[in-house]
Amino acid sequence: MTVMPTPACRLHVDVDLGPRSYRVDVGPGLLEFLGQAATEYLPGHNRCIILTDSKVGPLYADMAKESLERAGCTVTLATVPSGEASKSLASAEEVCGKMARAGLDRKSFLVALGGGVIGDLGGFCAAIYQRGIPYIQCPTTVLSQVDSSVGGKTGVNLPEAKNMVGAFHQPAHVVADTRTLSSLPPREWNEGFAEIIKHACIRDAEMLPWIERAAERGEENLMAELIRRNIAIKARVVEEDEFETKGVRALLNFGHTLGHAIEAAAGYGTLLHGEAISLGLRAAAWLSVRLSTLSEAEAEAITALLQRFDLPVKLGAEFETEELLRIARMDKKFEKGRVRFVLLKKLGDAYLSHEVTEEDLRAAIQALRA
Repeated sequence: MTVMPTPACRLHVDVDLGPRSYRVDVGPGLLEFLGQAATEYLPGHNRCIILTDSKVGPLYADMAKESLERAGCTVTLATVPSGEASKSLASAEEVCGKMARAGLDRKSFLVALGGGVIGDLGGFCAAIYQRGIPYIQCPTTVLSQVDSSVGGKTGVNLPEAKNMVGAFHQPAHVVADTRTLSSLPPREWNEGFAEIIKHACIRDAEMLPWIERAAERGEENLMAELIRRNIAIKARVVEEDEFETKGVRALLNFGHTLGHAIEAAAGYGTLLHGEAISLGLRAAAWLSVRLSTLSEAEAEAITALLQRFDLPVKLGAEFETEELLRIARMDKKFEKGRVRFVLLKKLGDAYLSHEVTEEDLRAAIQALRA
């Protein structure tokens, strides 16, 4: 029997969800071993489709395809245009149609190779194709490795609001190859740190010095451990509240109520997701000082760290307050006219408040203009 090589440096996080449990592997060079992972975690599944985009595909699709073919898989490749516009019902129909034409059945699987858009779109297609097939997440951005690839939230946007059509569908496995991060341009590298800073704010304030070091963008082992640490935070929250019914998973929405509204108001793709969330984080920190016990110094530390990664902290005049509130009202975090808003007691200690009013949101938006 031939013994296949294994990656030299591989960290992992287990996501314990009973029959839906899975492992997240983290480390450099893991894409070369994708076929082995598919064989291990999806035995008997030997047909698949790789979904990627026009930026990631030319860089990594051949490597992923060759690895899967070495493991005995028949592979179809589907490529959509890069960007938020591909996260749509029209794209989902196109991808599912290609899956049908390729003859994929319920013993087939999907590989989502790309950033958050591809992960969300691919997971959604896997959730709805023949009422559900397994999929493997292969996130290639900081943002998707620490956030969207873990937790099973899949979906697409409507013109009216973000993530309005979707399903919970956990991946069978996640391969976070940190070497893919080296190809990210500065803007896409930086946006992922909005979610990393968010995780530190809600659960792990001791991670903040690590984040500061990562701004130098050179320590491969540091980045792998930072990614693993963030995935572990996300995993523990998901384990406590997989379907967001207990209020625990909602803590991951710190900064997202206004962040999503700003992203939608700008027009999807104008601001990167992490850039919009950066503005939302500053607004949420401002409200945490006014309505909770977060100190001014802690709020200023959050803002300073966002600026360390060239993330925006000031809202432009082109964003109208009432339009942002109108979009926010359509968010899933609004229930019966009231918003479930995440506030901080202190760095690393978040809670879900039902006491934040629209007037509070209006004041926070005005504060963002300062």
